[in-house]
Amino acid sequence: TFPQTKSQTNEYTMKIHRVFGVLFHFIMLATICETLSTATALAAETTSIPLWPNGAAGSEARMNEPEKVDAKPGQNNVSNVHNPSITPFLPVADKATGTAIIIAPGGGHRVLCLGHEGDSLAQWFADHGIAAFVLRYRLAREEGSKYTVDEHAMADTRRAIRMVRSGATTFGIKPNRIGILGFSAGGELAALAAMDSDNGNSDAANEIDKASSRPDFQVLIYPGSSSRFTVKAGMPPAFIALGANDRDDISLGMPQLYLKYKEAKVPAELHIYSNAGHGFGFRPDSTNAAGDWPMRLREWLVDSGLL
Repeated sequence: TFPQTKSQTNEYTMKIHRVFGVLFHFIMLATICETLSTATALAAETTSIPLWPNGAAGSEARMNEPEKVDAKPGQNNVSNVHNPSITPFLPVADKATGTAIIIAPGGGHRVLCLGHEGDSLAQWFADHGIAAFVLRYRLAREEGSKYTVDEHAMADTRRAIRMVRSGATTFGIKPNRIGILGFSAGGELAALAAMDSDNGNSDAANEIDKASSRPDFQVLIYPGSSSRFTVKAGMPPAFIALGANDRDDISLGMPQLYLKYKEAKVPAELHIYSNAGHGFGFRPDSTNAAGDWPMRLREWLVDSGLL
């Protein structure tokens, strides 16, 4: 019944406040639990996986050194990488397409630019049903480094491809839809991986070394050192994007490479953005044409039967 006197009204009001207070407490508790659960799930999804459990050859003594992180608004650069790894960004099961892309960030082999050339793009791929793996590779041109591109950085790149392929069931991907994508210095690694690969060692003691290091497609985003790139028939199909205002080895070198792909009958698609230079990467808030290249890549994957 409704209160009839002032004292009954006050008592009724206090009861309502207590009820709403309890409800608010439970709502807040549920919200906090859900937030923590989501954060835990995201953290689990983005935990780095070392490429070699006992350390990479030549880096065993330094494998436990922490990476150096230089983070500020719009930047997340990592260096001092002695325990190379991949960080998975996996799509939810009902969106998964079975396609996977390993991302090699740029940074001149001195740092890894994980902000606009790594994690944000990996998350975009995952949101669009593509499993992504951000590669932290050893840096050949970091001050004091004893690593080389061809021996150490490429060993990390090929190992990443083998690891993702051997774990296809675990990651929910198809072993014949694994591509390598690289920006700038990472683009050099991606191109070299497509140029020179093997079928794996069937006699190896572990499943990773049994897997092929051949990428099923290559994505070259303003890759450096294009003069090193060679082309032959049967290479993985290529998607290339760059800015017309980039340095000559990219803005002129990559169109020349495209013509070599065409001559060798290697499927390739080339995008040159007239108002872009080097390092446009991927930024979710970009509004220019070059910033929309991931959608062009997705369309190319669909057209190529890879998505």
